[in-house]
Amino acid sequence: MKPESELLAHIYARSKHIARGHPRIVTGPGDDCAVLRAAADPAAPALLLTVDQLVEGRHYDADRTSIDHIARKAVARSVSDIAAMGGRPVAALATGALRDTFDNENELFDAMARWGAHWGCPLIGGDIARTEGPSVLTVTIVGEPHAVRGPVLRSGARPGDGVYVTGALGGSLGADGQGRHLTFDPRIDEGAWLCDALADRLHAMIDLSDGLGRDAGRIASASGVRIELDAALLPIAPAAAGWRAALADGEDYELCFCIDPVGGDVPARTPTGLPITRVGSVIEGAGCVVRTPEGDTIDAAELGWDHGA
Repeated sequence: MKPESELLAHIYARSKHIARGHPRIVTGPGDDCAVLRAAADPAAPALLLTVDQLVEGRHYDADRTSIDHIARKAVARSVSDIAAMGGRPVAALATGALRDTFDNENELFDAMARWGAHWGCPLIGGDIARTEGPSVLTVTIVGEPHAVRGPVLRSGARPGDGVYVTGALGGSLGADGQGRHLTFDPRIDEGAWLCDALADRLHAMIDLSDGLGRDAGRIASASGVRIELDAALLPIAPAAAGWRAALADGEDYELCFCIDPVGGDVPARTPTGLPITRVGSVIEGAGCVVRTPEGDTIDAAELGWDHGA
């Protein structure tokens, strides 16, 4: 199978002009969510749409992970995409292709419904099928963008911006695969607060599902800029094995965002108490690099987790 990054690049290139002739499509493939207008009128309210999947053996260990944690992560991954746009989830759809030997269907889907309600997106429909395995859960979320700022895309970063992250990075799987990737909280309130506090100074944002290096590289590519990260500034989680892990481990589900420094300081914490750390800068050019503690500069865009590998 081709690497995920190669497949995505092909999809983005193919979809570059997808909105032509489709007045309801605002943003297609290439961002955390698609953005649609509720009607063809340009003044119509926008909707956020995202879908993600959870694959047994790839995203969790079925023999060691509780049904509640499987359900939680299945919903949370898609909710995190809505948060990355500064939006709020509204409703969810779910499908499950469950392996033939799985017999906890009611417990699983009851837990998914409970977590959907917890994050404000009740489970309103879906589909169930059987497979020889592994089990695959797919969750689609409908959301609404921030009422004033609107959806925050990956493509708005500009030279001169600072690059920031919430929380701490790396080590999300834990030594036994049972780390915070199963219990993370999608940064819904934090994303909405950034829109409230920074408004148009908030130029771009992404959630860190595949690692800061790879995901910051996606902002750089979408925005047509170069991002320079500083390994010495990274907020490294206690479970992470150094700065490389903070860049590459993935499954952090924190927010990475680019801010115009003109207009005021960036708070050190969100109102929920989550630390905010500046980790780099946006400059003219292309790509995403990291300055190591030894003073070298290396390519950061391929430091991350590839779901297709």
